[in-house]
Amino acid sequence: MLQFLDYFLTGFHTAFVLFVLFGWIPEVTRKAHLIALVLTIAAWLFLGIWYGLGYCPLTDWHWDIKKELGEKHLPNSFTKYVFDQTTGLNSDKRIVDIFTTAGLVFGIVMAGVKFSQKRRIERLKQKREG
Repeated sequence: MLQFLDYFLTGFHTAFVLFVLFGWIPEVTRKAHLIALVLTIAAWLFLGIWYGLGYCPLTDWHWDIKKELGEKHLPNSFTKYVFDQTTGLNSDKRIVDIFTTAGLVFGIVMAGVKFSQKRRIERLKQKREG
């Protein structure tokens, strides 16, 4: 069961990260993307007050499972873990944290751009109709 949970959390967490980065693209997922952004920001900042800036409960739960499976020397960052596992490198934590934060900011900015574009289009339609 632990092995299944490890694989499940790896897949789910990876999908969640990709959704935070690109969930703004399809119009149908933009509300869910906004919820994902709010949850991520709340964890990073609000829970970060107690657990450290950038805290992620998914990583915390996942690392508990990995430790039960005997894995040691886990980084604080899921992103660093996946990057290092994928590339075979031992990346610099600070650089990975910068790119991870930039990814979140990218998701936020693009969500804002899409929201602004939609409002602008709606206003233009109203002007034409009115």
